[in-house]
Amino acid sequence: MTQRSTTWAAGDLYEPYVGRWSRKVAPRFVDWLGLGPQLKWLDVGCGTGALTQALLDQVQPASVLGIDASAGFVGHARAHVTHPRASFEVGDAQALAVAPGSFDAVVTGLVLNFLPDPGRAVAGMARAVKPGGTVAAYVWDYAGGMELMRYFWSAAVELDPAAAALDEGRRFPALCAPERLEALFADAGLSGVELHAIEIETPFKDFDDYWLPFLGGQGPAPGYAMSLSEEDRDRLRERIREALPVRADGGIALQARAWAVRGRAG
Repeated sequence: MTQRSTTWAAGDLYEPYVGRWSRKVAPRFVDWLGLGPQLKWLDVGCGTGALTQALLDQVQPASVLGIDASAGFVGHARAHVTHPRASFEVGDAQALAVAPGSFDAVVTGLVLNFLPDPGRAVAGMARAVKPGGTVAAYVWDYAGGMELMRYFWSAAVELDPAAAALDEGRRFPALCAPERLEALFADAGLSGVELHAIEIETPFKDFDDYWLPFLGGQGPAPGYAMSLSEEDRDRLRERIREALPVRADGGIALQARAWAVRGRAG
């Protein structure tokens, strides 16, 4: 049986799964934006606060408001990102409850592909930024550049062809392609749209370091793993173990790629 809903609720379970890798991408994304200090930022779909923390660490913002639909993630972010210039609220990325033109920069990380209407979200981000301000985003390249998930889903589909319907690489191939991201931003009326690939290493100290986060139930792959019977989950675990490039010392060296996009408001 496959579980078709996606759960994002518990920050302490999300962090060892994808959050730790988002924390490697976020600083590279902020560097690429190259924006100056004392700006007012909006972080849409802030999750556990990785991108907000990178902004606080790197660009001396005047303020950062993080908005996320998950009360659990907002609670985690509030508990772990305690800088006085940061604040967090529960809110809808597709219906931003902020005044038009009230931010210098609006950003979102690893969120757009999970939204029913990403175009509506980007249009709302464009309205929230001042004329000439920056709107930017990044998403994982699930179809080809996120190896930790590719190994999982390749094994899952071999054992259960119905699992293909949950594979992020099949569900989000268009939006996770640079051409689609570029069109999404252009359609929102943003100008000077640029793209950038961010590639990082995702090392695991051993197989358990890779596998155990899939038992947390946060996101499509962990949700699928936990929907299986114990016997089927064990079969999946061993199929993945056989496929992974495990070094002699037990470590596993994988790679991940995110596509970043930015544009300016008119």
